[in-house]
Amino acid sequence: MSLPTSARGEAGIHKTVLLQEAIEALRIKADGTYVDATFGRGGHSRAILAQLGSSGRLIAIDRDPEALACAATVSDSRLTIFQANFGRIEKVLAKANLAGVDGVLLDLGVSSPQLDTAARGFSFRQDGPLDMRMDTGRGITAAEWLAQASEKEIGEVIRRHGDERFAKQIARAIVAARSNGPVDRTRQLAQIVAKAVPTREPYQDPATRTFQAIRIHINQELEELEIALPQCLDMLNAGGRLVVISFHSLEDRIVKHYMRAQAQAGALPERLPVRAAELPKPRMRLVGKPVYPSDNEVKANPRARSAVMRVAERIAP
Repeated sequence: MSLPTSARGEAGIHKTVLLQEAIEALRIKADGTYVDATFGRGGHSRAILAQLGSSGRLIAIDRDPEALACAATVSDSRLTIFQANFGRIEKVLAKANLAGVDGVLLDLGVSSPQLDTAARGFSFRQDGPLDMRMDTGRGITAAEWLAQASEKEIGEVIRRHGDERFAKQIARAIVAARSNGPVDRTRQLAQIVAKAVPTREPYQDPATRTFQAIRIHINQELEELEIALPQCLDMLNAGGRLVVISFHSLEDRIVKHYMRAQAQAGALPERLPVRAAELPKPRMRLVGKPVYPSDNEVKANPRARSAVMRVAERIAP
């Protein structure tokens, strides 16, 4: 189940997950340059700025116009804000005239303000237009995609991104429903899914996996992550840290495999006569084990329970 990056507790308070752990993992230098590639509502960015000296610098990136509006309220000359997908981090840093940075933070998923605003269409708990775009200024909405996608495509997305065993039944129900009119409201979609799912998981709405899957597809979240990770590595100075917080097993798998691959010597064909000194060197080293929220954090903020943080450090060429 994909959970928000900056989750809210039971009282609806906006909270940043693994805040202290992420800041410690970045190992911030007072005069360093860092990137918060998923600004959200700025919990991590504010903590980074608190540790930077006067010559330090922070680049904040987010594609959500509301997140950028929040970032604009932070009055700090050390902070530079860009509206972009984090998959374009290389171009962003080029615009900022930076050849390298000392740390990059990726805090994946959606934020509580996105979930809490009915007009954004991320949640079925309030009725609203079926939008789901993180950048409301570009791309097609979830409603537009559901109107044009085939039953097979809808089913594959729900199965692949939502791990939904009733994906075929749900896709069939959506296509049947749209023959009577557009499927363009969150509650409407949730009701269609509920009728199509024969059994329910304890403590989980039957529409949870479907909403998650469609959101991931609409925003190309996994593709953006796969594109971004190599760019982050290329931008890191020697000793710089890449810190990634995931809330979904598919995201975490991509991060884990990438970091592990970069921490190993390059593979060569068997029996190729190459000296050990000539073997391709690892580009990163793994830092510690995966980090999970403490019991106290999960108790205070149940939505943090699926979070996992992985850290890797750039090795000098």
